[in-house]
Amino acid sequence: MNYRRLGRSGLKVSELSLGSWVTFGTQVDEKLGRECLAAAKDGGVNFFDNAEVYARGDSETIMGAAIKALKWPRLDYVISTKFFWGITESPNAKNTLNRKYLRQAIEGSLKRLQLEYVDLVFCHRPDPETPIEETVWAMHDMIERGQALYWGTSEWPAQSIQAAHDFARRFHLHTPVMEQPQYNLFHRTRVEQEYAPLYDAFGLGLTTWSPLASGLLTGKYRDGVPTDSRAKVKGYSWLEEQVRDPAKLASVAQLGPIADELGCTPAQLALAWCLTNPQVSTVITGASRPSQIIENLKAADVAARITPAIKARIESATAAFAA
Repeated sequence: MNYRRLGRSGLKVSELSLGSWVTFGTQVDEKLGRECLAAAKDGGVNFFDNAEVYARGDSETIMGAAIKALKWPRLDYVISTKFFWGITESPNAKNTLNRKYLRQAIEGSLKRLQLEYVDLVFCHRPDPETPIEETVWAMHDMIERGQALYWGTSEWPAQSIQAAHDFARRFHLHTPVMEQPQYNLFHRTRVEQEYAPLYDAFGLGLTTWSPLASGLLTGKYRDGVPTDSRAKVKGYSWLEEQVRDPAKLASVAQLGPIADELGCTPAQLALAWCLTNPQVSTVITGASRPSQIIENLKAADVAARITPAIKARIESATAAFAA
């Protein structure tokens, strides 16, 4: 496993990491979660991504209990959470980044995770109703209280990230260090174009999600949607329409021969392609069983074999649908 700096910070994260979206609390209980975390850690993973809203807090509870049972030294792993949607119906705790919500949200997450602090905390989406100055101050205070080490954003427009950074610098506050955007062969524009000025401007780091486009890039949906797929999980049926797109499935089929040449699976190829972008600090993978994690981690070796010519072929296969 290789480790990359989180943007311009001094923190190092494994280039492949493990996230809990959809899986922990829905497909994965504490016992299986412990097995998945152990398999990832054995493979060199040191970053584990979570969010308050995942399974309405159950994902954090499961991950926290599993890590406590595994008795890992706190210095050996990096853990994150994210805030915006909330898990209650209170008007000040739903779809917001106001100071009151953020103060209580971090306390709830730390309790569920059984931690004194999280390493990374993300503003899960932008909040047009809360002044960005209020959010920046709230995140700064969260770090000053020792509840988080670094803060960042997820799926924020570049203009808003720049505004948050500029305000923080003006008042000597903790600046946003990282962004968590979707990034895969079908979803590239934001990472490769919109955020481009931010990498040199202040060293924005990326913890990217959905590298397999919710499984579409694995090729496993060519003959329909398996019953154990996340697209069949209750509450995630909206994914099924995305992964059944005939035109995209045809383009994914073109990746098969390239994967065969490299001696890997289409999924490993898609993950490895993400790793070829030097701006990506870590690629968040998902899995509902240890065997999936072991297979995903092999992508780290595949990335080293992707030459510029092979990369061009990979991108050509999906170019018609890249957004």
